[in-house]
Amino acid sequence: MKLAERLSTLKPSPTLAVTAKAKAMKAQGIDVVGFGAGEPDFDTPDNIKKAAIKALDEGFTKYTPSGGIEDLKDAIIEKFKKDNSITYERSQIVVTCGAKHAIYALAEAILNPGDEVIIPAPYWVSYPEIVSIAGGKPVIIETREKDTFKVSPEQVKKAITPKTKALVLNSPSNPTGSAYEASELMKIAEVAVEKGVLIISDEIYEKFVYDGFTFASIASLDQKIKDLTVVINGVSKTYSMTGWRIGYAAGPKEIINAITDLQSQSTSNATSIAQKASVEALKGPQDSVATMVREFDKRRKFMVEKLNSMPGVSCYNPKGAFYCFPNLSSHFGKSFNGKKINGSSDMSTYLLEEAKVAVVSGDAFGSDEHIRLSYAISAESIRKGLDRIEAALKNLR
Repeated sequence: MKLAERLSTLKPSPTLAVTAKAKAMKAQGIDVVGFGAGEPDFDTPDNIKKAAIKALDEGFTKYTPSGGIEDLKDAIIEKFKKDNSITYERSQIVVTCGAKHAIYALAEAILNPGDEVIIPAPYWVSYPEIVSIAGGKPVIIETREKDTFKVSPEQVKKAITPKTKALVLNSPSNPTGSAYEASELMKIAEVAVEKGVLIISDEIYEKFVYDGFTFASIASLDQKIKDLTVVINGVSKTYSMTGWRIGYAAGPKEIINAITDLQSQSTSNATSIAQKASVEALKGPQDSVATMVREFDKRRKFMVEKLNSMPGVSCYNPKGAFYCFPNLSSHFGKSFNGKKINGSSDMSTYLLEEAKVAVVSGDAFGSDEHIRLSYAISAESIRKGLDRIEAALKNLR
């Protein structure tokens, strides 16, 4: 059977593929260090799990409203007020099956064939794919490490055409860990307001910031940019609930209504039990979040220092998220046992096969000079994996 043409260029998620391959090798008894994880290695806090159990015991196992239960919408509204100084109504909130699904549904709701979406690179692997599936055209803006991987308002303005529908901002960023100051966001907001371009603000890593960095949501800057912004967030990273699949979007009523209608004809609703658990996540004790951030910070510092100590490797010191994005391009062109390393894909294959270390190649994120490593794994695994990478790089000639 001939498949839909829109899927002809679709690639599977490389981050999920790397993680799956590492797990498969481990199942075979191979000692693999997996740096591909995009999820905290902490368990979901007990109070959240107990809320899910309570929901089960009380029989809260049926369909819910497509856009999410009112308790959860209210918890999200409260979170925005408290954390971001943004005020939303229930009609401006939709609960989805994960933040990824929120972005997917948003693209389906707003994009017509040929509409352009500006995406700064390096980018999360799914942004261009989601835009393309919806019939849109990803317009990639290159950023540079010396500019801390951040796009300038001048670059944004230059990329805007009559077909531009939206700009994606991911702060803190996956994969680089770069994050925008409020003053930098304001300058980008001014361009977006002037040109009438929607901002898709992916804020899933907002709680994971370091070195005294203060997170700012672009929607909090003023009413004009709020009216042009859809904020994407969820409980997956902050509360180590990746498998619970609860995300949410906040923005203009007509867009949120469209996403809700789309969800009513696709997933129906996010899982009832997970929604109840998410209410507890947002409204309950936040100690577990602070504990994770402190531990990730320790791992981040060790990883950055170790990577930068390796000959021919440079690594930007991330301000947020839980990834490092080292530049290994000085080793491209070298070989091992007759196999030449021509780019990040070859490098990731070499590290997996020879060093038993799973990383994600930078070309998947729009930057072939880099690889992505997650420090959301144990300190012991980080130490072991980095030692293996260092040894493997020394073996290249």
